[in-house]
Amino acid sequence: MSSAASARSGDFSIGEVLAQLRPEFPDVTISKIRFLEAEGLVEPRRAPSGYRKFTHADIERLRFVLTAQRDHYLPLRVIKEHLDALDRGQEPPPLPGGRLPTAPPPRVLRGGEEYTHPDAFRRTRAERRFTRQELIEAADIKPETFEQLESYGLIRPRYGRDHYDEDALQIARTAGELAAFGLEPRHLRIFRTAADRQVGLIEQLMAPLTRQHGPDSRARVQERVRELAALSVRLHALLMKADLDT
Repeated sequence: MSSAASARSGDFSIGEVLAQLRPEFPDVTISKIRFLEAEGLVEPRRAPSGYRKFTHADIERLRFVLTAQRDHYLPLRVIKEHLDALDRGQEPPPLPGGRLPTAPPPRVLRGGEEYTHPDAFRRTRAERRFTRQELIEAADIKPETFEQLESYGLIRPRYGRDHYDEDALQIARTAGELAAFGLEPRHLRIFRTAADRQVGLIEQLMAPLTRQHGPDSRARVQERVRELAALSVRLHALLMKADLDT
């Protein structure tokens, strides 16, 4: 893919990212970018070929990290705490060294269109966890709204009985936005029911593959599940668009 095509698609190779950062950070290398990825400061998606694909937001995140290191001499641990707070929708902790550059966009916020790509269903290594109170604050919803969402099965703890993942945060935020249109959690049960039916259908289709044995069988099943899930979301969105367009 050419540089112009990459700019249009929003997918950049690690070499293209390096070319964008080098004018401002002459010492940056591919090894440095890989190191920052290993430390959880940036998480590019992986193409089916295995190559890293960076977005504009990933590049801005790298620019923020490199600037904080160069101009403010901050250790990566402190920079990561700052970015993690931003990702969780919280006020970042105070940082030494004066005013930092403009903060990058949160890493984990995923819009509806991005769920039409199989990689949107891939869990990252640095999946963040939220307590009940942290999720309520990050989603900016009322405690009673959270309780209703949980009682209707729209939000479920993922880590033990009282810790939630990033998907739960996005569900809570979306439910909060829908509430502005008069949709209460009880109205959203139809989405839970529809999702459960789609998951059941995908599991039924994948059942023959799950019975296979071999080192690659699990990875193959997971990839197929992600593809089916993304196609299901795309079809649902297109059907709604077709019916609502007048």
